[in-house]
Amino acid sequence: MRTGQTHLFIPGPTNVPEAVRRAMNVPQQDMRAADFGALTLPLFAGLKRVLRTESGTVFLFPGSGTGAWEAAITNTLSPGDRVLMSRFGQFSHLWAEMAERLGLEVDLIDVDWGEGVPVETYAERLAADTGHTIKGVFVTHNETATGVTSDVAAVRAALDAAGHPALLFVDGVSSIASIDFRMDEWGVDLAVTGSQKGLMLPAGLGVLGVSAKALAASETATMRRAYFIFADMVAMNAGGYFPYTPPTPLFHGLAAALARIEAEGLDAVIARHHRLAEGVRRAVAAWGLDLVAARPALYSDTVSAIRVPDGVDAREVIRIAYERYNASLGSGLAQLAGRVFRIGHLGDLNEGMCLAALGIAELALNEAGARVEFGAGVAAAQAYYAETRDGAGAVAAAAE
Repeated sequence: MRTGQTHLFIPGPTNVPEAVRRAMNVPQQDMRAADFGALTLPLFAGLKRVLRTESGTVFLFPGSGTGAWEAAITNTLSPGDRVLMSRFGQFSHLWAEMAERLGLEVDLIDVDWGEGVPVETYAERLAADTGHTIKGVFVTHNETATGVTSDVAAVRAALDAAGHPALLFVDGVSSIASIDFRMDEWGVDLAVTGSQKGLMLPAGLGVLGVSAKALAASETATMRRAYFIFADMVAMNAGGYFPYTPPTPLFHGLAAALARIEAEGLDAVIARHHRLAEGVRRAVAAWGLDLVAARPALYSDTVSAIRVPDGVDAREVIRIAYERYNASLGSGLAQLAGRVFRIGHLGDLNEGMCLAALGIAELALNEAGARVEFGAGVAAAQAYYAETRDGAGAVAAAAE
């Protein structure tokens, strides 16, 4: 029999704050009632602030980030269109696979897992594409499988330097509302996220930010779409309504989650994620282990993918943590299976939760055969959190 709390230290779904969970405990309501827009219209406005866009349009699709991936592609591109993509982790791999399944010509760049978007190669290919045959450029902002964050602004700079009109697609599923993201400033045309990460909700909502340029492209794109069509959403969303039955309890939860983000302040949310993540990274270093991310500039502030020592099976670390210590750690995906475990550090999170994750990881690592010193990682994280408790040290580190 398990007692106490079951700990969730995976990079999504994340912990749902109690206030958000209570907000979702509502009776069903009439989604065609005259006052329904009073619930939904503020959600669109709040998500625009999270995306940092004034000119973009936000769509909410029942589904997940994967559904929003598909909506972004099918509404703005046509069969046979050429797109520039890179693959450096399981989720960038899946997005490329979807593009191929939908009939796009994918100019795919394979990159070592642990690296990020190959900006220089993108720049070369965009500069060489003088006929502008590339219609879309795709960036996985935060590769959840490897704990790598890529530079979206640098990709926009490459597009601008080449004078290239391609649409910029960004997968921000595990970055938006946790890592700095600037839709308008970075010229992002399609920004994808989901409810179950930084927005602190259960899975069930695919969120899509769409630029005016992308919205215009949807009027001439010829890829088939039905449920995910922008035009029907635009027509109904103006009054706060939807062309199909929406998940109203999730909307109530989203209102509470957005209120929490605004009360803390988006900049403070981002700084908190950086500080908590840095404590985890210092613990990993104290264990003598390595992250999958190839260098500090790529380190993710929402998930750390940690390599286990030779001779240790990361699946055993994960099993022990779950079965003996009531804690879920993230698994290594695809080629990283058995070699990596992941600690998610995003959403509704504080120092005590990170320290619990690290303490349990130390127990599980040792039981799986890794000789890490008990308390070493926890102590390193504690020291960093104590040093930066006023936020000044974390802000300075983030600026480096």
